[in-house]
Amino acid sequence: MTLSEIIRCTHSEAGEIETALPCQLTTLRPASTRNGKPYLDVEFSDGTASEKIKIWQDSSAYDQCHDLEAGDCAQLEGRFWRNQFGLNIDNLRVRPLTHEEEAALFSGTPERQAKLAADMLFIDDTVAALTDPRLRLLCQTFLTQFGERFRRAAAARSYHHARRGGLLDHTSQMMRAAVALRAVYPSVNWDLVIAGVLFHDCGKLWENDYEPQGFNSPLTTIGELLGHITIGIELVNRLWRTLDADPVFQNAGTPPKESVREHLLHLIASHHGQREFGAPVTPRTPEGWMLHYIDNIDARFEMLAMTYSEKGQTAPGIYEHRPPLEGRAIAPLPHWTE
Repeated sequence: MTLSEIIRCTHSEAGEIETALPCQLTTLRPASTRNGKPYLDVEFSDGTASEKIKIWQDSSAYDQCHDLEAGDCAQLEGRFWRNQFGLNIDNLRVRPLTHEEEAALFSGTPERQAKLAADMLFIDDTVAALTDPRLRLLCQTFLTQFGERFRRAAAARSYHHARRGGLLDHTSQMMRAAVALRAVYPSVNWDLVIAGVLFHDCGKLWENDYEPQGFNSPLTTIGELLGHITIGIELVNRLWRTLDADPVFQNAGTPPKESVREHLLHLIASHHGQREFGAPVTPRTPEGWMLHYIDNIDARFEMLAMTYSEKGQTAPGIYEHRPPLEGRAIAPLPHWTE
């Protein structure tokens, strides 16, 4: 059973489940209450979700965690349940994972592996079909040089797709939406939009990177100082300069390559849509607005999906609030059936 499944179960009417969970301890920190009662503050993840628990000193698991530290992998076994303070595990037993169990944990479930492989293949195929040879070469060069990092990065730290491989989930779904909309808006430069989809969050390879083997995403100086938009603009400029002497870039086709670069940079700079949401500029082109709305739609649908899977209902069909959504999410209307 995965952690996301445990979370859904503890929010359901059943409310509890006895199970064992292989996971990585991303945080393990000694702490104490104001009254001086010691406990361990533990955050853990299995790649499908993250959770926090407190392990109190009078628990046998407190001693079992004595030789463990943040980054270690362990199996948490017990009765998982939830109250107003969060997740709890009664009769908790903790043991380190074997090397074989660690390898299986970081590989993900077979379903997760298959999904990520299909997403990556879709991106590769979509990029290969771009008609502008400069954008095609730029995108393929990025995927060749940074593909491994791209496949493991998160799209965010909390709001949406905040997991290992989350950026690949987000980018591939946005690209599917772009492909689906091409016939509806034929005047849009879809080569530019698809390149914008690939590069709009490319700075998160440094802002939200994951360790090669792990579910921990440490903060980085460059991510904190510059943010993913600035990093993304710098990355595209650097890749462009390295390719500028390539025969593909020397082709005298239209639009001029400098205009292509400027418009692609604009998509990265404006994709948040509004200055109050971190955009240095607002969208000024059809492609800029298209990218912004595709990005926003996929992020919002992910937030709703996480609300339905992680939050309980305060009343029938009304879910507990999950930031940054405005207000409480409502259960969707089912499809019509006879």
